[in-house]
Amino acid sequence: MSKKHVVLLFGGNSSEHDVSKRSAYNYYQALKEAGKYDLSVVAIAQNGFFLDAKRSFEIMNQADEAPLVAEYMESIDPTETLAPIAALKDLPPIDIFFPVVHGNLGEDGTLQGLFRLLKKPYVGAALRGHAISFDKVITKEILTANGIRNTKYLVTYQNGDQPLTWATVEKELGSPVFVKAANQGSSVGISRAENEAEYQAALADSFKYDRKVLVEAAVNGPRELEVGVIGNDDILVSEIGAHQVPDQGGDGKGWYDYKSKFVDNSAVAFEIPAKLPEAVTAEIKAMAKKAYQVLNLAGEARMDFLIDENNVPYLGEPNTLPGFTNMSLFKRLWDYSDINNAKLADMMVQYGFEAYEREQQISYSFESLGEEKVGTFNGQ
Repeated sequence: MSKKHVVLLFGGNSSEHDVSKRSAYNYYQALKEAGKYDLSVVAIAQNGFFLDAKRSFEIMNQADEAPLVAEYMESIDPTETLAPIAALKDLPPIDIFFPVVHGNLGEDGTLQGLFRLLKKPYVGAALRGHAISFDKVITKEILTANGIRNTKYLVTYQNGDQPLTWATVEKELGSPVFVKAANQGSSVGISRAENEAEYQAALADSFKYDRKVLVEAAVNGPRELEVGVIGNDDILVSEIGAHQVPDQGGDGKGWYDYKSKFVDNSAVAFEIPAKLPEAVTAEIKAMAKKAYQVLNLAGEARMDFLIDENNVPYLGEPNTLPGFTNMSLFKRLWDYSDINNAKLADMMVQYGFEAYEREQQISYSFESLGEEKVGTFNGQ
């Protein structure tokens, strides 16, 4: 029986472009180890153009990207309507897409819309699941409506009629707070603020990335936890992982920022499984599973939690396309849950096929309207 052709897409125009390369490399190796698939890779350059498979493979393996992108752009007519995705037509017949594009395009639903138009299966949640979960404000509204505990928050808009003042923030949420661009990932556009000056600087930074900003109350004596979730209808929840950066907890100002996640986490203390009371562990896993369901997620996700000094958990946010770099906790959580990388990647591909088959059973038929017969207006 011929192998299914899996196309890994990575890169994109987000701040997580280089992180995506590393995630794609690890998924490529995992799928290769599974031994069940023919593999191609497609890099999405920062200008939004899909590159050919040969150059994409070199980029995934850390070749200098700029000259390869320049060469490709010279080989095509970029003014053609479908030029940004034209590289796809030169691939062998595609059986399923495996997006590994963090942030914009990959996690906001854009690529999933393309896959659906192309009538191809893909790994991960449907467009609406990604789009909902990518917006931190909408996510919190849905979590709150479904009784899933999360931190108190306020929302402000760039050039809004009523700017959110520090006085209001401090009164409603206390100090410190975290200021977050509503539609960004991996701690980009996020700052900690505990006074007027820091708050204004944090707003200015977050508004670089989005016109809508979430201002979120801090948790007392926090520990940060992560939980992996995979599956469609039959959902699996991983062991819980904990991490703590220097000077985090109590009155400390440390937190798990972009540098700690992807550049240097040598000073971060990891713990898998997290040492928690059994009842708290069960509660966190139940919260993660329920959030996965109400946010319409499928295939894969990572749920990020905060737990306070009294072991009360708060769901922070979902990540619908979690990092799979050597530093990514999502990757390690499944190892501790007795699912290695090859098995995990294989399961995710199978979930993609399963979701596609289920989607094909949904009826989109319509009834022909026939001839229009318009009524009268004002007696005419």
